Amino acid sequence: MRTEQLSPRLAALAEAVERTLAGRVERLSPWLNAGQLAYEVEAEHLLDVCRTLRDDEALRFEMLIDLAGVDYLVYGRDEWQTESATGTGFSRGVFRDRYVFPAEQDDHDTTRYRPKHRFAVVYQLLSITHNWRVRLRTFCKDDAHPILDSVTGIWSSADWYEREAFDLFGILFRGHPDLRRILTDYGFIGHPFRKDFPVSGHVEMRYDPEKGRVVYEPVSIEPRTVVPKVIRDDHRYEPELKDSSDA
Repeated sequence: MRTEQLSPRLAALAEAVERTLAGRVERLSPWLNAGQLAYEVEAEHLLDVCRTLRDDEALRFEMLIDLAGVDYLVYGRDEWQTESATGTGFSRGVFRDRYVFPAEQDDHDTTRYRPKHRFAVVYQLLSITHNWRVRLRTFCKDDAHPILDSVTGIWSSADWYEREAFDLFGILFRGHPDLRRILTDYGFIGHPFRKDFPVSGHVEMRYDPEKGRVVYEPVSIEPRTVVPKVIRDDHRYEPELKDSSDA
């Protein structure tokens, strides 16, 4: 099992977080989080943990920098089925342990990274007092009706971020003061960032001069694939085109 070496500064932060929040958070692997210190918290402990992160003198995370929804529907799988090259460098969103950890080439079980739940929310926190950052992740327990407690009472900056996560992912935030769409039209149907949402959407809108108003109609464009589905052979590298050994 690969062990991660934290910098002295991150190690000090990790020690403070884990001492203060013992039993309520679980540290996530830094290589899966771009080297940043990250923790997972159960949904029922979210508000308690967030208040402690903000108020504890050893932590003092006074600022919520960002909040984002995540859809893990096809996490760790190929985007499309094609030649074998797809799983070895030509596809996105696929774990390739043999490239990250050459010493562990026999360990290719990507299912161990796949979460048990579909939707999650990630919080990016900043401590102005101590000048350090931490990432917090929590999962919605119900895939069909994802819902979490709102943290607007802890960090007011979460207001529009939670509205964005609701609009794009359909994640509800219990206790939010004004949970409305923020990017799409108020009559929009669906949530664009869900991985089961069609790229072309469900409806289109136009101004009807006869009715004197905007009308909604079924999408009239044909869905199309904008990524290559076939990896073509490059004939420049055919063996018979190489120079002979006695040339």
